[in-house]
Amino acid sequence: MRVLVTGSRGFVGKNLIVRLGEISSFDILRFDRDDSMSTLAAKVSQADAAVHLAGENRPKDVADFIQGNAELTKALCAAIQVSGRSIPLILASSIQAELSNNPYGQSKRAAELAVEQLALQTGNPVKIYRLPNVFGKWCKPNYNSVVATFCHNIAHDLPIQINDASTRLRLVYVDDVVSEFLRAFDTMSNGVRWDEVAPEYTITLGELALQIKSFKNCRSNLVSERVGTGLVRALYATYISFLPPSKFAYDLPRFTDERGVFIEMLKTPDCGQFSYFTAHPGVTRGGHYHHSKTEKFLVIKGAARFGFRHIMTNETYEVLTSGEVPQVVETVPGWAHDITNVGKDDMVVMLWANEIFDHDRTDTIRCKV
Repeated sequence: MRVLVTGSRGFVGKNLIVRLGEISSFDILRFDRDDSMSTLAAKVSQADAAVHLAGENRPKDVADFIQGNAELTKALCAAIQVSGRSIPLILASSIQAELSNNPYGQSKRAAELAVEQLALQTGNPVKIYRLPNVFGKWCKPNYNSVVATFCHNIAHDLPIQINDASTRLRLVYVDDVVSEFLRAFDTMSNGVRWDEVAPEYTITLGELALQIKSFKNCRSNLVSERVGTGLVRALYATYISFLPPSKFAYDLPRFTDERGVFIEMLKTPDCGQFSYFTAHPGVTRGGHYHHSKTEKFLVIKGAARFGFRHIMTNETYEVLTSGEVPQVVETVPGWAHDITNVGKDDMVVMLWANEIFDHDRTDTIRCKV
């Protein structure tokens, strides 16, 4: 399928072009701001489908709203009609089209009317999406996305401005927008259809600022936000995309004594923390038990002997493992435990504990094995 993407150098366009390029069954035709209008019809004649993203949202002259949104869309529809072919068309409109007193909204509504007229007159398949605020990687800061502005400024140690922290935003993530457009290619039928991108998120400006600031703070307190799903996942990916290369890496605290080193890497609000430690040959670490805390150890390098003793029955148990065997050794509440480097080289061990270490409530009681 040859897909014409107007506005391919814009924020959503860049993300769509990359995704289309990952699929061998798509060829991409591009129409951008610098292209002459005289080339539009030629590109339409080659296309099997079109995604219309091009438009104006912050022109220097208000009149450019009509030219960049309404007139360009009319020209695209005319080219499709002249081609004499059915060319499925996806229009990325805006929720601003609902505002009749807004020049930008008026121009987006005019664009919607143009594609509706195309579908009515020819039966050409059309889908219209009234998108709320779209955010994600490659969005332009200090332009039309407060998410991009906050992410960029906080990532670059610049101030942000909030006039009303209670203002509520409607957001969709660019990856979801692109996935919906790709899905739409397989579900288009004759005439005009209205559709939506899901999921749609809501958040206040104040909540948004606090969330993005927390992403920055996780490098110092090591406590990760819940970035695995939903809005927080999408916001975190967006924030990270604005980091300059000089901030791709960051240092961690290093604790050293005669036994080796101990380094905490990552902490979570409710799923524990990750760290690693080393031990010189012959060194034993541990020698304690827990009432509730549990841990998982994975020897990455070297050879280890784990010793266990039940603190009530004095039953003992021993586990031998090494970096040659991907084996997790788990500590059990009520069993004292230690780990000894029984190899000839330094030992490296990954450690997960189910809770963040609390100096006031350590749940770590010294006890010989």
